[in-house]
Amino acid sequence: MASEQTDKSQHKDIQLISNNDGYIAPAKDIDTDSDEGLLENIGYQQEFKREFTRISTLSYAVAVQGVLGSVSATWSSPFIAGGPATAIWTWFTGGILAFCIALSVAELISSYPTAGGIYFVSKYVFPEDKVPMAAWLIGWSNILGQTAGVASVGYSVGQMLLALVAVGMSDGNGNLTYVPTAAHTVAVTICILVIQGLYCSLPSKYLSKSIQWFAPVNILGSIAICIVILVFTDNKLPAAEVFGHVQDTSGWNNAGFSFLIGYLCVAWSFTDYDATAHMSEEIQNAAISGPIAIIQSLLITWILGLLLSISYGFCSADPSSLSNSQFGNPVTQIYINAVGIKGAMALWIWVVLVQFFTGATAMLSDTRTVFALARDEMFPFSNILRKVIPLTGTPLYSVWTVVIVCCLLNLIALGSTQTINGIFGVTAPACDLSYIAVIIGRLYYDRQLPISKGPFSLGRFQKPINYIACTWVIFISVILFLPPTYPVTSENMNYAVVIVVAIVVFATAWWYIEAKKRYIGPRNEANMDNDPSMAAYT
Repeated sequence: MASEQTDKSQHKDIQLISNNDGYIAPAKDIDTDSDEGLLENIGYQQEFKREFTRISTLSYAVAVQGVLGSVSATWSSPFIAGGPATAIWTWFTGGILAFCIALSVAELISSYPTAGGIYFVSKYVFPEDKVPMAAWLIGWSNILGQTAGVASVGYSVGQMLLALVAVGMSDGNGNLTYVPTAAHTVAVTICILVIQGLYCSLPSKYLSKSIQWFAPVNILGSIAICIVILVFTDNKLPAAEVFGHVQDTSGWNNAGFSFLIGYLCVAWSFTDYDATAHMSEEIQNAAISGPIAIIQSLLITWILGLLLSISYGFCSADPSSLSNSQFGNPVTQIYINAVGIKGAMALWIWVVLVQFFTGATAMLSDTRTVFALARDEMFPFSNILRKVIPLTGTPLYSVWTVVIVCCLLNLIALGSTQTINGIFGVTAPACDLSYIAVIIGRLYYDRQLPISKGPFSLGRFQKPINYIACTWVIFISVILFLPPTYPVTSENMNYAVVIVVAIVVFATAWWYIEAKKRYIGPRNEANMDNDPSMAAYT
């Protein structure tokens, strides 16, 4: 289905580069067999050092999914809605369907491996007259989804750290002596985001060397925790209960609907599929290493998530105590039930560490996306945001813009947890909808605009996989916008749909008011630098 044989001639057919005002031929022959040559052929100059090896790229992709932290943070949703069987079977089926999105994205970014990721591909799947608006909306959807994700992961790390403190300060009988406040959580979150910003400011060489350890910590930590809780939990549920009984505890009086709510964990864990693509300009042999890493990381995440879901299910013999745990997370209570307070703290440290890795790698992807969109003049002050600082070889202005925006978003939690949860809930649908917008464009205009094939190809399975991916995203987006419990109140209302509508209105209004006059979509750098209207804007 996918081939690692690089068809060099297929890359060489991109010899005419569109700037949406016509086509220009390269002034010289370009060596498209090299990463730098392929990038130049696409339309950009090499500005980063390619320090990411195949191993560090795979580790990066695994870290972005952060299965140990993601599942532990979100397992409560399927468990509370439908019990352990719901958590297991929604992960099993949802992971397979999510794999179709990953395959579709991997094939597209193999053809065009740039920091713009799926956003850049929009240039080649839509007709020339439709590219500007399509790329504008797709770019904003992708960047806002990523930024909300970075902010939410930072917030979850803050919550996890304070939960660890609360467990450590309990009186030994499970009674809390410290309850974190919203102000405490926000303060810790801002510190976490600043630390992650400092990390993302490092040169690619140091990022690559450190990131290669992220995946082993994630994998070994997940396996170790599964073994520990299964061995030390005395009162385990029978297998028939764990695998065969879907409960109806969401309040909707429908077991089928309670089961569907379980897909929230899948949607929140399997997302940001093109994060690896945003690092393409720092990856060696990016056209194949990036796509392969996406697929391998999804497979690892799916297997580990299934192991965790099964392990948590067997150790959830007292559902009421888990759902009403004063520690705020059923998984924390599972650890305490298995190994006591001190043992639970030791296990929880691994979860926090992995979640921190997820936030750091997600922020790294977000900063490269800001750089790529600024390179195409999408933002005010794009000429500043796109600068790569020679001292570090990284886009520091983009890095710290992301940090500041994420900190400001988290300040909202001081006034309204419902609003901040709504913003965080935008992550999965905003990113996923940006992916299928490009995939749908490719399917619809395929005969008119067949894209150049990269070394990773789905072959004859491309269209069926694309159709499944689009259907799954539309389905899961509906689930993501529904209130997870009933009766619906102002406290449990899902405000994500309101935020998404606001984003669409914002991006569309900006397009017609101002951007339509000057934004032409992903472009060729040679023309961009000589466009007087762009100089006036920046």
